[in-house]
Amino acid sequence: MSDPNLNPQPLPPQQPQQPQYGAYQQPQPAGYNTMSIVAFILAFFVSIVGIILGFVALSQIKRTGEQGRGLALAAVIIGFVEVAIGILVTIFVLIAIGIAASQGHTTY
Repeated sequence: MSDPNLNPQPLPPQQPQQPQYGAYQQPQPAGYNTMSIVAFILAFFVSIVGIILGFVALSQIKRTGEQGRGLALAAVIIGFVEVAIGILVTIFVLIAIGIAASQGHTTY
């Protein structure tokens, strides 16, 4: 009788174990949100539309993970600043018109 432990058979060469899952790949960054670009541009010309589109773009960016959050925030901030400046200019113009009207020439 022979003992199998005394004369072991050579093991077949083993392949290195490959992981069963794919290698980790960093996700490709999504492109810029188009609405944030449009909101940024329109904030300079039509501030109310820029504000609205900026908020919509922020909502989309939060949902989709696209880039452009800074542009959307800038559109909202620039839009609000322009609205505030417009309100102040309107108030000053109305005050100036009121002062000019009260100091007008009266002829008796």
